[in-house]
Amino acid sequence: MFKWLCILIVAVSLFACKGGKRSLDGSEPVKADDFFAAFNPLTLPATFSDTNLTRKADTTGISYDVLNQFVADSALQKAAGKDHKKLAIHPAGIISKTNELYLLITFTQNKKTKLVAFVFDKEKKFKSSVELISNKSDDGYVHAVGITKEPTFIVGREKLTGDNQLMYSRQGYAFNNDAGSFIVVLNDSNEDLKKQNEILNPLDTLARKSKYSGDYIQDKKNFISIRDGRKDNSYRFFIHFEKNNGECIGELKGELSMVGENKAIFKESGDPCVIDFSFSGTSVKVKEQGSCGNHRGIRCYFNDEYRKKKEPKKSEKKKTK
Repeated sequence: MFKWLCILIVAVSLFACKGGKRSLDGSEPVKADDFFAAFNPLTLPATFSDTNLTRKADTTGISYDVLNQFVADSALQKAAGKDHKKLAIHPAGIISKTNELYLLITFTQNKKTKLVAFVFDKEKKFKSSVELISNKSDDGYVHAVGITKEPTFIVGREKLTGDNQLMYSRQGYAFNNDAGSFIVVLNDSNEDLKKQNEILNPLDTLARKSKYSGDYIQDKKNFISIRDGRKDNSYRFFIHFEKNNGECIGELKGELSMVGENKAIFKESGDPCVIDFSFSGTSVKVKEQGSCGNHRGIRCYFNDEYRKKKEPKKSEKKKTK
């Protein structure tokens, strides 16, 4: 009887191992399907805060060696640090899109937990990663990351000051397939008072030799700067506007592509924002077509017309006799 009981226990154990998820905490090679199956689908939109990182993660453990089978050395070392002997790695969710897979993974060591997003192509080959938040920032702010349906990872921090004013900063990251990496698609803050009063133009010193290059303005806080692009039929641009007495602000830097004699479009992989540009000899009209909410307030849009600023004439030095 004891013999048959032992056989039954072994058989049940083998069946359970075969039917359940493959263990990922060893050093043996793991199939890609088994590895990705350890991540539960994440319902979007979703939010992770610095106070719930460990609760949001799954209890399944992933060893450094197993994760290294799927993630490049440089990206993994950046996320895990040099000493990974006491490192605990856990899956926090998977986001499946047509051309990409996003894995959210927590790394815990000495009570410090960080959340990192890794992106893979549809063949499950690693492409890029971005560190999102940590539970040990220790700067007096509440930190969180909101994930939109695109997905865009909006990393934010906020705190109440002594006079009950909310101070915040938000930075949005999206995977750009052309660049093969995450790019910043949103940068918003009310903490830099100098920036609020003085808009710094990041393209100001770039070349403006092409046909439509120049500055198009309404006033000091509503303008578009257009400069020569890196390729033919392309331009770099920076647009900033403030509506409703500064209550609604929009700002975007990117590259537009000409699609006609005087028509151009801005769109980037991983960013739902699409803007049409229409040029004349003296102005440019912009019209928002996609969802550009990551780059502006919710009650204003990239829809306006700007007049081209005349270039100052170069003064010629008089020849001395």
